[in-house]
Amino acid sequence: MTNPRIDPRILALCEKVTAKRARAVIDHIIEHGSVTNDDLSDMGYTHPPRAVRDVRELGIPIITGSTVSAKTGRRMGMYTFGNPDEIKAGRIDGRRAFSKAFKAELVQRYGSRDTITGEALEERYLQIDHRVPYQVAGDGAGADLDIEDFMLLDASSQRAKSWSCEHCRNWLEIQDSLICADCFWAFPEDHRHVAMMQKRRADLTWEGDETAEFDALKRAAELASETPSQFMKRVVRAALKG
Repeated sequence: MTNPRIDPRILALCEKVTAKRARAVIDHIIEHGSVTNDDLSDMGYTHPPRAVRDVRELGIPIITGSTVSAKTGRRMGMYTFGNPDEIKAGRIDGRRAFSKAFKAELVQRYGSRDTITGEALEERYLQIDHRVPYQVAGDGAGADLDIEDFMLLDASSQRAKSWSCEHCRNWLEIQDSLICADCFWAFPEDHRHVAMMQKRRADLTWEGDETAEFDALKRAAELASETPSQFMKRVVRAALKG
């Protein structure tokens, strides 16, 4: 695999990639200089950014640009190799697989709960997720995984976190794990921002007999022409004022 237009450090990493989807992205860029959403759709990949993300997760820098689609006339994503100085070492073998024993450690440490909502769930509904996204920090340093670097989420929370992180400037440009460490999506227990926006957030869930309390709260909010969130904030403000 040679291409004089591409830095040999990037080519050396590309030669080690065997995953089919990442390989398709890499081969097209090597041959044509870039790959577009249309190109990837033509290859059968219905979510092109996910295919490009596979390459990024292997530590290979990719720049996202845009071009006009010949099919739709609209702007679409176009991807090229980035600065070889931004290569992230130790990623080429991809994400580590999580064992059942590791998940059991997380459940023992945090309980069988969704870390974002605090909702108690059966263990089978919980998935292991990196607190600081893999895209930013990988699996962490060292051979052993540290349970403090991971959290348990249900599918809904994981989708919400992924969407927010993937639209955050730290994910897209800065790639600083310390910024993530102060984010709600990494540490909802103690955060200073939400995806770099000056926000504070608490997700509340009413379970079992508690649902009657939420129904009462909702009715009170409706009588005040407020949403439940607006109503709760007003009550809290009044309580804080004494």
